[in-house]
Amino acid sequence: MVPADSTRSTRGGGRRAAGALSGLVAAFAGLAAAELAAVAVRPEAAPLTAIGAAVVDRTPVAVKEWAIRTFGTSDKLALTLGITLVLALLAAGTGLLAVRRPHAGAALAGAVGVVGAVAALGRPEASWKDALPSLAGGAVAATTLYLLVSALRRPGGSGGTWPMDRRGFGRLVAATVTGSALAALAGRRLGAHGSARATASRSGLALPAPAVPARPVPAGADLRLPGLSPFLTPARDFYRVDTALVVPRVDAGTWELTLHGEGVSRPLTLNLRELLARPLVEHDVTLTCVSNEVGGPYTGNARWLGVRLADLLREAGVRPPSQGGPADQLVARSVDGMTIGTPVETVMDGREALLAVGMNGAPLPFAHGFPVRMVVPGLYGYVSACKWLRELRLTTFADYDAYWVRRSWAARAAVKTQSRIDTPRASSRPAAGRVAVAGVAWAQHRGISRVEVRADGGPWREASLAAADGVDTWRQWVWPWDARPGPHTLEVRATDGAGQVQPERRTGTVPDGATGLHSVTVDVRAP
Repeated sequence: MVPADSTRSTRGGGRRAAGALSGLVAAFAGLAAAELAAVAVRPEAAPLTAIGAAVVDRTPVAVKEWAIRTFGTSDKLALTLGITLVLALLAAGTGLLAVRRPHAGAALAGAVGVVGAVAALGRPEASWKDALPSLAGGAVAATTLYLLVSALRRPGGSGGTWPMDRRGFGRLVAATVTGSALAALAGRRLGAHGSARATASRSGLALPAPAVPARPVPAGADLRLPGLSPFLTPARDFYRVDTALVVPRVDAGTWELTLHGEGVSRPLTLNLRELLARPLVEHDVTLTCVSNEVGGPYTGNARWLGVRLADLLREAGVRPPSQGGPADQLVARSVDGMTIGTPVETVMDGREALLAVGMNGAPLPFAHGFPVRMVVPGLYGYVSACKWLRELRLTTFADYDAYWVRRSWAARAAVKTQSRIDTPRASSRPAAGRVAVAGVAWAQHRGISRVEVRADGGPWREASLAAADGVDTWRQWVWPWDARPGPHTLEVRATDGAGQVQPERRTGTVPDGATGLHSVTVDVRAP
């Protein structure tokens, strides 16, 4: 005979497992319903996206920097997976509670939907409609959970040892999962239909020829050495660091840009067709993220096509502060609500600050700001490179703090002189003999005049510089090293066009960019 307490234990364990499963199934049903409802609102209103964005906004700067260093451009995927895991654990726990207290469990499931709604309403550009997907998902999750645990509590089964036939419960769970999956698939398909319009608008966009074409890349600007970053970075390899968990897919046919604010005597509203009718300028510019650690990967060089921002501002009646203009800050706002503040004086000082529409001869990729973004040579991206642009507002630094400034970053940040060793890689084992040590150096809008390398703390040796393509791009360099067997440390430093040597003291990225020398340690093997 099986002891009675053993039977009760087995029965209790089965009920707990079924309760946890009910919580997970209910959560899946709620998320599927919310994703489907978000199609009628906007992608940013979906609960996972809204909660993830709220987490990003409230994460301390040090944690954000750690995430970028650790996960790189996969930081958003890591965040989404983390939130999903937390929700799964919460759902399982809610299911366990619902087995004993169905109303309390259902209420907790609905409360998660309320949290999602609050997060959605807290997003920039949010309206009351943004709360609806999470509320709908919470209601579906609560109802599903209550029905599932109620089925568990019904009398029946064999001698009452299981409140509902296990096969019957399994069929109920399978039906719920199937229905939820179909809802999720419908949401994806309908959402893809909206994205398809944006994709078609990009595919059908023919960029006009530039009125001011960039000169050809000089012969010798790209050394084409194995392991060395190419002079022009392909769009697919260009770094992406932003807060958008879902890349905005903007329909070029409905896009508009507004320009207004202090000192604007003639406010402007332009659609893409009107913007493209203006003279376009082509210019090579290296962009750098302020989160780039010394020797880091978050810098890239591209050929940009766009309208001169200074011309647009002058047309609107804007004067820089040096000419008596009242506004010293240009606040760019993206379609997802991101704000980036740029000094008016900088964008009007003669540099090729652009409202870019093209990258490397093609329309901007969605991930890099289609249809229009800002590109300002010499400034870190967080104070200049607004993607998915929709508004330009003139104000002052005293009156308004942009997104990153409210999170401990400096309001103004020129790119600091930096250099990087691309080859040989750290911890590599090159063969003894002549080794090409090569990399890139950048000091946008000042240019690079000199690069030096040293081995094992010895004297600095001047590297050979590739041909320069102006002062707004990085510059490749190479130094022939006679490598002897054993471990060695290589360091590099650059001097900008103003004669300023790259500082050796290592500092972090906050508040206005990292400093220090990049070094790699290699173990040279005997021939």
